[in-house]
Amino acid sequence: MDSTARLCAMNLVLHGIGGEDSPIAVDDALRADPGTRFSMVLTNPPFGRKSSITFVNEEGETAKEALTIVRDDFWASTSNKQLNFVQHVKTLLEVNGRAAVVVPDNVLFEGGAGEVVRRKLLHECDLHTLLRLPTGIFYAQGVKANVAFFDKKPGSAKPWTQKLWIYDLRTNKDFTLKTNSLKREDLDEFVEVYRPGARHERKATWTEKKPEGRWRAFGIDELLARDKVSLDISWLKDDSLEDSANLPPPEVIAAEIAEDLRSALEQFEAIAADLAKG
Repeated sequence: MDSTARLCAMNLVLHGIGGEDSPIAVDDALRADPGTRFSMVLTNPPFGRKSSITFVNEEGETAKEALTIVRDDFWASTSNKQLNFVQHVKTLLEVNGRAAVVVPDNVLFEGGAGEVVRRKLLHECDLHTLLRLPTGIFYAQGVKANVAFFDKKPGSAKPWTQKLWIYDLRTNKDFTLKTNSLKREDLDEFVEVYRPGARHERKATWTEKKPEGRWRAFGIDELLARDKVSLDISWLKDDSLEDSANLPPPEVIAAEIAEDLRSALEQFEAIAADLAKG
């Protein structure tokens, strides 16, 4: 949007970047393969599950219609905006290029196109790390998101992902935007165990004797055997389920319920659409 671009350009100028020749371009990133490839992509794509177009109907009223993105370079055609951005980032990467993408939970468990994208991502890329973010760090309360780290790889008969490491910064963590915001030190353990440049030396902090460990790995066979290849994986005991004193604020609980209901409704709508086509 033009207003967002202006804010971005202003922020760059304040940091000594840009000036009269702004490097910001306004366009639809999902419209087509731009052709350019990059060695690294870091992005937090806009949330909102459905891509849509706005039009004026016969009554002269403004309405929106779900827009399914169809591109030859995509693994699956879908109106799910986040799944499309994951596929778009894959396209943007050069071989052995690296990416870190913020994605909501539905990307990890949604069926249909979601399962196709996850299977392809595990096979054609090395999806080596998943950071489960806590709630309360986005302006929309209750948003459950993650950071997916993956490297694009050349063609191969076997999956490039052999082990997915997951760090759970969500379970039993309570953050808010104002009174208890997420700070850099809250990520210290994750940064330490990530082992950039030496991922082969990673060591889990979770064991059967240390069930509170937030860092553990899952092999490719285990991942592919999961229902719909769901990557929505948690193992820590949630204290809030047993102790009401540890429950998040009511507004966070309400927002999480609303988010889950929206997700369930969209799943039912997708099923109804498939049945109608049949």
